[in-house]
Amino acid sequence: MNCQIKLFWDNDAAVWIATSNELPSLTLEAGSCDALIERVKYALPELLEIDNIKTDYCDLNFVSERHDRVLISG
Repeated sequence: MNCQIKLFWDNDAAVWIATSNELPSLTLEAGSCDALIERVKYALPELLEIDNIKTDYCDLNFVSERHDRVLISG
């Protein structure tokens, strides 16, 4: 099974959030991308069970996205 995990920065909460179309129950957050990736890997067996997905393996593809706004004063 292949899963794309989207990691995005929530500027208001100051955390990274993970979601996935392949794992509907996945919604985790952490203060860093590395910590979030570890949380996802640790939670994966439980997420698969919650989503009733039977598989012997899961290839995870992590895609991160962060948007910032910079004010340029003239």
